Amino acid sequence: MSRLLTLTVMVAAATTAACAVPIYEPEPVSGYQWERRQQAIERQQAERERLCRITKDEDPRKEELCRGVEREND
Repeated sequence: MSRLLTLTVMVAAATTAACAVPIYEPEPVSGYQWERRQQAIERQQAERERLCRITKDEDPRKEELCRGVEREND
């Protein structure tokens, strides 16, 4: 019974680890693709800054949301 449980745990761990493989994103090849990529990065950064700005100081997620964001009030 102990071996079966150990084997089950090992299979579950291996299956979960396979899901954690990062997604490959190819490099843009045209000027249009580079521009779209840059715009997406800028939108993501603006959203992070917005979330950092609107999150209350007592919120436990504040540190995580504001990591890498320059705040005006600091």
